[in-house]
Amino acid sequence: MAEPGEAAARGFVAERYGRRASAITALGAGDWSRAYELVLDGREVVIRFGDFVEDFRKDAVMAGHTGARLPVPDVLEIGAAGDGYFAVSVRAHGDLLDQLDDAGMRAVLPAVLAVLDAIAEVDVSSTLGYGIWEPDLTAEAATWGEALLAVRQESAREPGWRASLEASPTGAGPFERGYARLAELAGDLQAPRSLIHGDLLNRNVLVREGQIMAVIDWGNAMYGDPLYDAAWLIYMWAWYPQWHAIDIGAELRRHWADSGGWPADVSRRLTACLLYIGLHAMSYCAFRGRWEDVAWCAERLAALT
Repeated sequence: MAEPGEAAARGFVAERYGRRASAITALGAGDWSRAYELVLDGREVVIRFGDFVEDFRKDAVMAGHTGARLPVPDVLEIGAAGDGYFAVSVRAHGDLLDQLDDAGMRAVLPAVLAVLDAIAEVDVSSTLGYGIWEPDLTAEAATWGEALLAVRQESAREPGWRASLEASPTGAGPFERGYARLAELAGDLQAPRSLIHGDLLNRNVLVREGQIMAVIDWGNAMYGDPLYDAAWLIYMWAWYPQWHAIDIGAELRRHWADSGGWPADVSRRLTACLLYIGLHAMSYCAFRGRWEDVAWCAERLAALT
C-alpha cells in the first residue's frame, strides 16, 4: 500500500489506531511519499506513506539534531504499510517556503541562510563517506569528487533514466557536456565535509513570521561540501518568478561576509555543485518523463559550461 489514496490511508489509520485517531485530512503528495494530518492520542501528527523506508529513517536520525536554529519534527513511529512503509511525526505548522511572495521571502531569507549554517555545523565526525547517506550514517563515495561524478550512474530508485534521456527531444548531449565539465572540476576538488540537506526548496521548509518552523524530508541528505545547499538555492531560484527581484547570489555573498569571510575556492566549489544539481535534475526529469523540464535543465547546464 505504498502512497495510498485517501480512502486507503483512512482505512490503514482506522485499522491500526482505531479510536486513538481522528480528523485525518490529506496534506499533499510529493514524488516519493503522500502525507496526511490527523490527531493521534490527542496530538497533532502527520502520517506519510511511501516506498522507501530509508527516507523516513533519515528523518528520525535528523530529529535527534533538532534545535532552535534547525527545527526538525520528531518521528514517533515507522513501520510497514502493505507493500510500502509509513512514518508518523509531530505536526509542524507554517507556510511553505516555496509559496512565499517577494516580501515574505525577503523577511525570512536571513533565517533561511542561518539554517544553511546550522546544517553545516551538525557534527558528522562519527559518520563515514561522501554523497547520499544511509540511516546507518554511511555513504558510499570515498571523496566528494567521487560522489559528484556518481551522478552519471543509474540507481535502483531512478532506473532507466539514461535511455529515456537519449530518446527525449533534448537528447543526452547537454548532459554529457555538463558531465565533462564537472569531471574537469571534481578530480582534485577540496572542500570541507559536512551535512547537506540537499532539497531545501521543494515544500520541505515551513516558515512563519520570518522564522523557520521546520525543516523536513531528509531523504536526499548527503555528506559533502557545505556549499551544496547554497548552490541548491542558486539553481532553484529561477523556478520561482516571484523572487526574481531578489539577487540570491548577492545575499549569499553578504551572508558569508557577515559570517567570517568567503569560503575558500568558492567559485570552483559552487560551480561543481551547480553542475551536479543540474545533471541530477536532468536525469530525474528524464526518469519522470518531464520533457520541458529536461530542456530547461539543458539550458542551465549550457550556461555553466
